[in-house]
Amino acid sequence: MKLSIYRHLWGIEEPWEAVFPKIKEHGYCGIETHLGPERDQRKLLRDLMIQHNFKFIAMIFTEGKTVDEHIASFEKQIIETIDFDPVLINCHSGRDAWTEQESNRYFAEVLKIESRHGVPIAHETHRGRIMYNPWTTHGLLNQFPELKLCSDFSHWVCVCERLLDDQIEIIKKCAERTIHLHARVGYNEGPQVPDPSAPEYKTELEAHEHWWDIIWAAQKKQGFTESTLTPEFGPPPYLQTLPHSQDPVADLWDVCNWQAKRQAERFASRL
Repeated sequence: MKLSIYRHLWGIEEPWEAVFPKIKEHGYCGIETHLGPERDQRKLLRDLMIQHNFKFIAMIFTEGKTVDEHIASFEKQIIETIDFDPVLINCHSGRDAWTEQESNRYFAEVLKIESRHGVPIAHETHRGRIMYNPWTTHGLLNQFPELKLCSDFSHWVCVCERLLDDQIEIIKKCAERTIHLHARVGYNEGPQVPDPSAPEYKTELEAHEHWWDIIWAAQKKQGFTESTLTPEFGPPPYLQTLPHSQDPVADLWDVCNWQAKRQAERFASRL
């Protein structure tokens, strides 16, 4: 099994024509991003990915006031995205405020849509969405055997206000269904530590890495030939800023690259 590391475009302010060569230089194999509505932007993205021989992970975000509207937006975005030949699609699904019945109806329908279109889809463990906590997610995994995840446990650390070693059996269950990983590090009071290389966040970093090791072991056991990872640290307000000046307390580019390099080295030493 090999590790393929993708770079997200969230927070990148430089023109893509300037930044894509830098992404290539740092060893990323592809791009993870949402397709914007502008045709010119989509064409530029496609052209640059071809130019730099990048693979693509698409992000979609369901929306609407009702379950039916979220289901419709899911299929609409899938259809738009398939044309870009994504390795997989990462979806922010539904709303955290839905009842169990509403969440179940959503997944019952979108899993049928996934089957029709034949592209791997990972539903992210994300705040504000259906799978915003471990226990809801665990119930859904038990009910829908075909449901696959993008695991981003930094959200759960924030929601639960603690590291998740007391929920390790749920982590293991998620690992069995994870087809994509967001390697961001959360802490008790937020979804993103300022800089994972800082010694004061050693405990949080090592806890997340333990969970990621569980995912890699589960994928290897299932016969995966490739594991995908995005070091998805985000810009302000995810990245903390100084009061008054609003200057970021760390360099987002450096943080993402540090995490990418560290996880590539760890993966190589373990797999």
